[in-house]
Amino acid sequence: MPTPTSSRPTPERLLDAAETLMRTVGLANTTTKAIAREAGCSEAALYKHYANKEELFVRVLMERTADAGPLMAALTAEPGEGGTLDALTDIALHASLFYAEAMPMAASLFAEPALLTRHREGVQRIGAGPHVVRDALAGRLRRELDAGRLRPGADPGAAAALLLGACFQRAFFLHFSGAESVEPVEEFAPAVARTLWAAIG
Repeated sequence: MPTPTSSRPTPERLLDAAETLMRTVGLANTTTKAIAREAGCSEAALYKHYANKEELFVRVLMERTADAGPLMAALTAEPGEGGTLDALTDIALHASLFYAEAMPMAASLFAEPALLTRHREGVQRIGAGPHVVRDALAGRLRRELDAGRLRPGADPGAAAALLLGACFQRAFFLHFSGAESVEPVEEFAPAVARTLWAAIG
């Protein structure tokens, strides 16, 4: 995890600070004032570079979470780039790991309804949110359907919800009940992908 230093550009120091705080005290306890203090700059400087705390959270998720990049690459790949079953397996693997890393950062929001509402509104203002991943997978599956690689009548939106819902549930069980409650991700991802493929392939 990067350590904020004065030699780094202010936007990077702010992102470093946001990541440190979100991973250690959770999103609910991370304020823009605390991020600025951790980064060694003013709160006004933070708002020169980022619209709100929610933008920093999304940036941390997408730029500082190891599986976010590979997940988005797999979601946006064109049909024919590898087999569809292999693509679904890759997506299930990276989504499982992404959700497992992201969940602890965001979970504290659910303890404070007013804070959750503010977070939801802030994320909506910047055009982001968890639905982006689902919509990207539905789009990928729609392209697969148009290319004739899915069964006629397959529902890309429902298929995306099933795959990602399973990955999210695995992350929930992992954190709530412990590692012994879930299959290793290397076994889970291909099993989920095969089961979905049997229904839509």
